[in-house]
Amino acid sequence: MPDIVITEFMDASSVERLTSRFDTLYDPGLVDRPEAIPALLTDARALVVRNRTRVTDAVLAAAPGLRIVGRLGVGLDNIDVAAARNRGVPVVPATGANDDSVAEYVIAMTLHLLRGAYTASAEVAAGKWPRTRLIGREVSGKTLGLVGFGAIARKTAVLARALGMTVAAFDPYVPADDSVWQSGAVRHSTIDGLLGASDVVSLHVPLTDGTHHLINAAALAAMRSDAVLINAARGGAVDEPALANALKERRLAGAALDVFEVEPLTAAAGAVFDGCPNLVLTPHIAGVTDESNSRVGAVIADAVLAALQEKRT
Repeated sequence: MPDIVITEFMDASSVERLTSRFDTLYDPGLVDRPEAIPALLTDARALVVRNRTRVTDAVLAAAPGLRIVGRLGVGLDNIDVAAARNRGVPVVPATGANDDSVAEYVIAMTLHLLRGAYTASAEVAAGKWPRTRLIGREVSGKTLGLVGFGAIARKTAVLARALGMTVAAFDPYVPADDSVWQSGAVRHSTIDGLLGASDVVSLHVPLTDGTHHLINAAALAAMRSDAVLINAARGGAVDEPALANALKERRLAGAALDVFEVEPLTAAAGAVFDGCPNLVLTPHIAGVTDESNSRVGAVIADAVLAALQEKRT
């Protein structure tokens, strides 16, 4: 039985580093066969996952020799961290390794949504010329509102300011006297205040009981009708039917979603977005680029190798 089990995709060089040192099972299709995972963990000392593999207490119980759970990314809502802690198994995310990728995604979607013309290829190729209808807006002079002001949000703020945007943020967990506010971000003490003041709202929050459906019908009503929403954080933070209604009723000017309450998004769940104007849907790829994939893999490979080579007393 393998020492290391990897259930989702990992960059080739990092997989090779692990397989060259330890018996490693790399099967990125395991995430779609969760019932097969426990039997493979009998002798495993490391489990490596992304965001879709559910690491429950039952899964952990199937791996009595487990020394580490490596998360190829940063969100931990698919892992029972408390159960892992109770079993003495550290959970290690790839903190910081995909910050640049997510920040760039947010800026790309900001440009896309405000300009509103980048889906016109088929019309133009068919001989149509919707020039007047597709006059869009510049980002310079607009306000980017960040819900959450952690590392990724701060990197996004740097890029936004370089484009001439004003940056505002709401984060009740960052004290008013914290030095991060000296970076130039306007601090809002309430989320409604931020939502009402922003041309672009970007979410940067984990999924918790407190953030589930944080952007609901009431929050959307607090936004300006010409504002756009970007969620590359966690799907459950947005009430998707409420967002779809706001878009269809033109109470919101656009949205980009990279994460969803149901992942992978099914046809049934995705039907709620039928007919939504100025909407971009992507399959949880904001944090995954060639470069970030290599960095994430390297961070987790380092952590796994260190854990497996560590002598236990």
